[in-house]
Amino acid sequence: MTGLAGRLAGLAVAAFLLHLVVIQPNHPNAMTWGALTLVPLELPVILFLLLAWPGRARILRAVLVALLTLVVLLKAADYANFIAYNRVFNPATDMGLIRAAYELGTGALGPVLGNLAALGALLAPVAIAAALWWATERWVRLQPPAGWWAVWRGGFGVLTIVAAGLMVAQIGAVKGQWSLPYTSPGAAFTARLAFDRVGLYRITQAERAEFTRAAENDAFAAASPLFDRLGGSDVVFIFIESYGRASFDNPLYIDTHQATLEAAQAELDAIDGIAMRSGWMTAPMIGGQSWLAHASIASGMWISNQIRYRALLASPRKTLFELATEAGYHTATVVPAITRDWPEGPRIGFETILAKDDLGYEGLPFNWVTMPDQFTLTAYDRLLAQAPRDGRPLFAEISLISSHAPWVPVPELIDWDDVGDGTVFNEIAQSDDPPSVVWRDHDRVRDQYRKAVDYALQTTFSYVERQREDMPLFIILGDHQPAEFVSGGPSFDVPVHVVGPDHLVAMIGHWGWTPGLLPDEALPEWSMDLFRDRFLRAYSTGVP
Repeated sequence: MTGLAGRLAGLAVAAFLLHLVVIQPNHPNAMTWGALTLVPLELPVILFLLLAWPGRARILRAVLVALLTLVVLLKAADYANFIAYNRVFNPATDMGLIRAAYELGTGALGPVLGNLAALGALLAPVAIAAALWWATERWVRLQPPAGWWAVWRGGFGVLTIVAAGLMVAQIGAVKGQWSLPYTSPGAAFTARLAFDRVGLYRITQAERAEFTRAAENDAFAAASPLFDRLGGSDVVFIFIESYGRASFDNPLYIDTHQATLEAAQAELDAIDGIAMRSGWMTAPMIGGQSWLAHASIASGMWISNQIRYRALLASPRKTLFELATEAGYHTATVVPAITRDWPEGPRIGFETILAKDDLGYEGLPFNWVTMPDQFTLTAYDRLLAQAPRDGRPLFAEISLISSHAPWVPVPELIDWDDVGDGTVFNEIAQSDDPPSVVWRDHDRVRDQYRKAVDYALQTTFSYVERQREDMPLFIILGDHQPAEFVSGGPSFDVPVHVVGPDHLVAMIGHWGWTPGLLPDEALPEWSMDLFRDRFLRAYSTGVP
């Protein structure tokens, strides 16, 4: 290849690399070969700007490379977030998801593969920046003929302004700020994404201030008496991980999950004095971040992101559990997924916190899942429900995690008397293919999800049936839907089941929920932030 041909090839490769960066999709549905044919209006702006500054232009290139690398990472984060949570990545609220993704990765893939993947993720920005530095260097090396410096720089400067104007005009048209008298030759998707993300940051900060004001205005803060209509009955919230509306509207899961619920309903119907009602609630997210759903239920506020969660923790807003403590209950939570200090727990209102190391599990983990749900419920019985009491009833929350991704392997329900210290589960914990194999096949992932949720439902309602002699008031619900490729749709709805003594379940009859464990599909959904106040009104005489 001649020197000229080599230089032209280098320019073409460099331009194509820049082209790939600005047309990079941020959504799985856009990741098609057709994306390569897009005409990005940002590309001529970048190239003309580089040509207008011939020579080394190190500061210009450093700024461009930094911005473009940031855009690549932001789009990649969007892509991952859409797969997991069906929403864009918000740097103001979602930075904590990076650590969560690392922990899930090492738990699912093992420490070696998980850490290699993390190392690759850390090195990727360096490689991208190096490639972009090379690409920009190829274009700034173009030199004008002797004596043509002013014309060269002026000409490409004008072209930069014109190209930037076309880019801004197209963004404004897409945003509905104006209409164009011509058909745009391309789209400025990447610049628009950056513009939108700046706007999202400003909205997020304003939302935080508004949320803080709302959290301080709590009509129930000084109400009394509360929970007196419960008559001293224990209250137990059971969150089933990733249990959502997909169990009722996705043909892959309907037969399995509804058969389990129908069997449980028949068993509970046979118990004198026990009633059930079921409805729908809308979670603030899908795919993960279960604590946002838990906090929405407890606080009566819409906790849809980490900024709102932190604002709640810093506010005087009283949760269900704080109000229950004031009403004379012993509040507790069983959280087998918590493996380190959890300072938020006492602020949410829990007097007793039983994390992974407090539950006495001696068996092997199920990849990310620290212990099977059956052991979690057995530990709750041993450490709280059946333990010596101080005269106060329990107001507890239990988080079941066997139906948490990666859904490999799935435990089996065994005789409750055989649970022991959990080592009985070791053989199952070492069975089946590892997640690194299972997750190559989305159909197999969905089938594992089907089995995992079914195990969680069987275990939960088997436990509930065992309480027939002294039945607490159970509120059993999903925390959120799984990722959309698993759920099969964009719904954020989860089922909720209230099971307990007849007279207590009758107190929510005005909610209009369906008798039994199969909620009517036509029932209106409640957003989770409505639950706290409606629950307080149903079971308290001293409400505002």
